[in-house]
Amino acid sequence: MIEKKIDLLDILFFENLSEYKEIWHFVSTRKGGFSNPPYNSLNLGLHVGDDPEDVLENRKRLANTIGIPLNHFTIARQIHSSHVTIISEELRGKGCVNHKEAINATDAMVTNVQDICIVILIADCVPMLFFDPVRRAIGVAHAGWHGTLKFVALNTIRAMEKAFGSSPRDIMVGMGPSIGPCCYKVGPEVISQVKNIFHTKKEYILNESKDGEGYFDLWKANIRQLLHAGIERKNIEMAMKCTCHNPDLFFSYRHQKGNTGRFGAGITIC
Repeated sequence: MIEKKIDLLDILFFENLSEYKEIWHFVSTRKGGFSNPPYNSLNLGLHVGDDPEDVLENRKRLANTIGIPLNHFTIARQIHSSHVTIISEELRGKGCVNHKEAINATDAMVTNVQDICIVILIADCVPMLFFDPVRRAIGVAHAGWHGTLKFVALNTIRAMEKAFGSSPRDIMVGMGPSIGPCCYKVGPEVISQVKNIFHTKKEYILNESKDGEGYFDLWKANIRQLLHAGIERKNIEMAMKCTCHNPDLFFSYRHQKGNTGRFGAGITIC
């Protein structure tokens, strides 16, 4: 990934997606905003207990910095599902200033409509951005352990195939900062589900202890889904940045024990 200081903000960009002039994308960090601890400082989540006025100022600053109008931001009410919503022109701007108006109960969005910036909010889960340059379609997905085991990444690609005629071989993917296998300790309940879903736990659960705890590799689990869906490995860029290991740069639910803000990842067709 490419990290740039733009005005007061540190913004990250995927190298593979940056090659395409017809889209614009971003991954924000926690630096350069208005929020007070424990949400300091560029918290984009209106649902976490932060002062709503501070959050809106943060969103406005981000929008102004990256050059995308805030009323183009379309944000979901994420519930750790595998549901994918197709975003029409009528849904542009939903959730940009009011959490109650956000796209309800979805963890992935796809669209081929120009000037809609589909945005997901993150504090450890895996953010993924998708772009099909042939069909000019985009997607975003938010994958924690629930969404990963429900195949939200696979569902996002299938939605792009069905709605826009996308071929997985054409789709470029950016997998952003999230909690890494170094830090994501899970218990026996999650490990048993991993084994049931993937028919093995060997590749995905690391350093399993005698009491049944281990470290879940969300990165590998989602990479497997992307490859299974037909995405070419050369078209996938991984940030390889652990949010829990970098709490000064990213919000981390695990590191801050749940009391934290959200950074964002978004993509739009220009």
